[in-house]
Amino acid sequence: MTATTTAAPTAPSFNWRAPFALLARVAHKVLPLDLLLLVQRLGIAGVFFMSGRTKIAEGTWLTIDDSAFELFRTDYHLPLIPPVPAAYAATTAEHLFPILLVLGLFSRVSAGGLLVMTTVIEVFVYPDAWPTHLSWAGLLLPLIALGGGKLSLDQLFKIP
Repeated sequence: MTATTTAAPTAPSFNWRAPFALLARVAHKVLPLDLLLLVQRLGIAGVFFMSGRTKIAEGTWLTIDDSAFELFRTDYHLPLIPPVPAAYAATTAEHLFPILLVLGLFSRVSAGGLLVMTTVIEVFVYPDAWPTHLSWAGLLLPLIALGGGKLSLDQLFKIP
């Protein structure tokens, strides 16, 4: 005599990972790395360019406002650089590097310059603003590591 056992029917199991896997596959297709690098370039360029514009006198293109010089004498005072050269250097960097990033020209150098600037701001000016500065670094570091991507003049001119 043989005994047969039948297994109890099991309910179909739900694969809770499936929606996440689907989302990852779709995102990988519609968000290629080069598009992400373009968005990073434009995003961080906007932050720094707008900051640079606040230092420019009303109605002028590149004349630094007296209030900007005063900020560098007081709030933005740096230990190694006098206020006037610091104001000129920061304002120039906040205009030049973002424009280059938008164009995707010398992307690594521009992102590196803005990362140095971010570090100086974090260490000497606004040390309590580390969450903001960390988010800026999060946009800049991939640009330094990967360059501007295929949607850049770096790619066109074969600039590493």
